Amino acid sequence: MDFEALVKAKFDEAYAATEHPKKFFLTENGRGVVDGGDMYNALLHDVLDVVQRAVVGILKDSHHNH
Repeated sequence: MDFEALVKAKFDEAYAATEHPKKFFLTENGRGVVDGGDMYNALLHDVLDVVQRAVVGILKDSHHNH
């Protein structure tokens, strides 16, 4: 079974079904506002990648133990 493809498809489906901020701004001590959209997207991508890898690992381990 291709756990990677299965998990990626489910994560893509869940991502598409949820709302994400249209704009994401950062401030530094209340001075100056910068667009944090790129940082938000990079962080979200990194977190989702880590979680997907963990889920695939869990599925593989559970599959081999049965």
